[in-house]
Amino acid sequence: MFEYIISPNGLFLLLALFAIGACGSLVFWKNDSLANWWSSIFALSGSLFGLVFSTEILTHGALPAFQIPTTFPFLSLAFHVDYLSAFFIFLISLISCACSLYAFGYVKQFYKKYNIGSLGFFYNLFIASLILVVTAQHALFFLIVWELMSLASYFLVIFEHDHGENVKAGSLYFIMTHIGTAFIVCAFLMMYWVSGSFDFDVIRQHASLFSPFMQSAIFLCALVGFGVKAGIIPLHIWLPSAHPAAPSHISALMSGVMIKMGLYMLVRICFDIFSPGQAWWGLVFLVLGSLSSLLGVLYALAEHDLKKLLAYHSIENIGIILLGFGSSLIFLSAGFPTLAAIGFIAALYHTVNHAIFKGLLFLGAGSVISQMHTRNIEHYGGLIKVMPVTAFFFLVGSLAISALPPLNGFVSEWLTFQSLFQGVGNFNMVTTMIFLLSIGALAFTGGLAAACFVKAFGITFLARPRSTQSTLAKESGAGMQMGMGLLAVCTLLFGICAAPIGDFLRKITMSIPGFVKTPLEPIMFDLLNIGNNFASVSMPALFFTMVFFLIFLGTLVTILCKNRRVHTGRTWDCGSDLNSRMEITATGFSRSLIVIFRSLLRPHRTADVEYYDKKSKYFPAKSELTFELHDVYRTYIYNAFEKITRNISDQVKKIQTGNINGYIAYIFLALIILLLSLAL
Repeated sequence: MFEYIISPNGLFLLLALFAIGACGSLVFWKNDSLANWWSSIFALSGSLFGLVFSTEILTHGALPAFQIPTTFPFLSLAFHVDYLSAFFIFLISLISCACSLYAFGYVKQFYKKYNIGSLGFFYNLFIASLILVVTAQHALFFLIVWELMSLASYFLVIFEHDHGENVKAGSLYFIMTHIGTAFIVCAFLMMYWVSGSFDFDVIRQHASLFSPFMQSAIFLCALVGFGVKAGIIPLHIWLPSAHPAAPSHISALMSGVMIKMGLYMLVRICFDIFSPGQAWWGLVFLVLGSLSSLLGVLYALAEHDLKKLLAYHSIENIGIILLGFGSSLIFLSAGFPTLAAIGFIAALYHTVNHAIFKGLLFLGAGSVISQMHTRNIEHYGGLIKVMPVTAFFFLVGSLAISALPPLNGFVSEWLTFQSLFQGVGNFNMVTTMIFLLSIGALAFTGGLAAACFVKAFGITFLARPRSTQSTLAKESGAGMQMGMGLLAVCTLLFGICAAPIGDFLRKITMSIPGFVKTPLEPIMFDLLNIGNNFASVSMPALFFTMVFFLIFLGTLVTILCKNRRVHTGRTWDCGSDLNSRMEITATGFSRSLIVIFRSLLRPHRTADVEYYDKKSKYFPAKSELTFELHDVYRTYIYNAFEKITRNISDQVKKIQTGNINGYIAYIFLALIILLLSLAL
């Protein structure tokens, strides 16, 4: 059985489970309930087998490369599951397992409204394509499965096609992802030009033939191509629109897993194929990571759309992961493999941690939105009374993404900090300054993220209901609670069990060329120990200390208050009747921070005041203050590019005379130019 699991047959069985789930969903498309159950059961089965498959490989060894020959020229269906691929298969399987549990109950709201069979088909196809992306060993085969992943996710984004904004979001995503694909094709063609092959193993073997200029050109094309999918600023404009448009369990997969596929291929190119990469690549990662993390959280602070707020936090966390990979690449190119391993482990750790807590938050948001039927948190309030389980799980995710101990977000951000601290003083002034700025950006991001989720949780679940729907909401079903509960438990386990998880991540790191000669001991022991006792922390000790303190505090309060009488009375309301209009709003909460960063965010302030007497402005009847942010990248980059393109198109249209003789003349002129160019 063991030999079967870690063999090509094991990989094919994994893919077959999702294929059966996809095809069966289409067969039962007329029966919404049956299509949902079929899709979710096989997606859950495939995810559970994926967890076993990836864990066995991480424990016992990589799966040898193999291929399926084809009759198409240049194309080979080549597969390779090494430690890095197995790590991402584990990540995909873990999040899809929770999402599939969640889907049993969540998808019911779409019955009789949309085609559940098509949802199940594209859902299973999407998960299978994610696994194919991280196992493809041939560039052309990779492009096919990359396109499969993009198309499946596109149809999932526009699933609720009755809403016009969802279709617009899908169109923007479709355009941006194919712009990225064009740059990826350019990178692969340059690899083929030098190596004479599309096979990644052959390209890796011929890496010494690539000049530094050619390597840099490939890196820049890959950075744009895969950076679009990862949502790196300024290539992020599709992400805040597409992720909220999809059903919430799809949003969890897209935000927690799909955007990591771009990072996966950047790691392949920078650390695996061209190892070690050039130092300035790492500096680019640090700069882009700092910008993405800081601006991502600032845009999230101003959002009142709950899912869009979470989408901007995905940009923020992609930036944090880039900080780890960037520091690792700089250390590796400078000949410090031990320090490079710390940064790489930190990035991998935050990759899986972000997938867990962001998946949890999106599932929690979906639970709320399914009851409230709006994504605007200004219409929420008081939901903790009617949705206590969802509130608890959302609170766990909020604490984790805010990097509070003992949850998983704290560990990976702490490791990222230690990696960046190691870069101060070991390099020239410019590199040291970039490290210092990265440390400041990460610290600032952590504080703003905590403030943002105080707003998100407080405005959503606390105080009084601000709409009738808030009082009518009900707790989500058992399947949705199980999906959220699985990820909530993982946030705690991946925090407390940092040392054994670190050992797995160290094993993955040592499998990457350039890290092979790194001594194992200085990186991690039973407690996290960085750089020969430079810094250390014991997560189990921290957890049990916090538990002991809470138990002690609770016991002390119980003893001291045992004989006290409790009197219940009405809260003093200053002589007026307290109501939901007197609560702080999401706009009011974030207003001061938006004003502080107005030079970056460029907010647009709108004040609407109604008076009892139009002649007097001393007695307002109603006032409304709105802060809107205009994405500076869309305004100053993409809109400007669109304007230039339209102007060029208007000029080119002039050659369309409608005269067939003119078109023949164009062809004749083009033919003459081609003949002259060949003659020269």
